[in-house]
Amino acid sequence: MEIAPGMVVTSKKPHPCGSREWLLLRVGADVKLRCVVCGREVWTTRVKFEKMIKGIKE
Repeated sequence: MEIAPGMVVTSKKPHPCGSREWLLLRVGADVKLRCVVCGREVWTTRVKFEKMIKGIKE
């Protein structure tokens, strides 16, 4: 899967604020995401990240 910082991805399940869009901030063994609506930042493992995403917006 080709992903890079700056891309916006959509998740399968919504964030508690209602948004499904996330901005990629850091990509590696761990992935850092920022919610597009509320600005909350989240760290997750690459494996969990690849399971949670539905699509990529460029």
